[in-house]
Amino acid sequence: MSSPARASATYRDLLALSDDVRAEILGGRIVTAPAPLPKHSKVQRALGSFVGRPFDDDDGYGGPGGWWIFVEVDVELGPHDVVRPDLAGWRRERLPEPGDRRPIDVVPNWVCEILSPSTAARDRVEKRKLYAEHGIEHYWIVDAEARTLEAFQLVSGRWVLLDSYDETATARIPPFDAVELVIERLFLPRTTATP
Repeated sequence: MSSPARASATYRDLLALSDDVRAEILGGRIVTAPAPLPKHSKVQRALGSFVGRPFDDDDGYGGPGGWWIFVEVDVELGPHDVVRPDLAGWRRERLPEPGDRRPIDVVPNWVCEILSPSTAARDRVEKRKLYAEHGIEHYWIVDAEARTLEAFQLVSGRWVLLDSYDETATARIPPFDAVELVIERLFLPRTTATP
């Protein structure tokens, strides 16, 4: 006797979860993750500032502007793929009024995932493939443990590694290459216990 087909999860299933559950839908299945560690949160806040300030917050006040940069918003790539990237960015002409949209059903131009022990494989393999399938132009992966940033650009449906940066680098990284990013500033200060 065969088992009954399991229904694929949709955004309605995410809404039914408790507010304190951090969850996404990947390929129709609900996946959860624990709350981030401080070293993860530091990277998220720093990128939100160093990228968000000139491209989102300073729009019209001296920065290049033209973007929305959001932290952990629900993005519906399809009915059975709803992700919550650590950071995501949209060019404003593609998402003119994001205010009350949940989930956002416009594919981001840029996504950044910050690796955690519980999500690293998912971010590097499953979500990376999913982001390419949906045409996200730029994907950054930050490893807070290794203190590195990898920047990818989608070219003909495949990710091309633009470059990898360690904490000694200062770089202009597409799509935010109008400003320099000091990679070391993304991470918590080194301690004597950290090699």
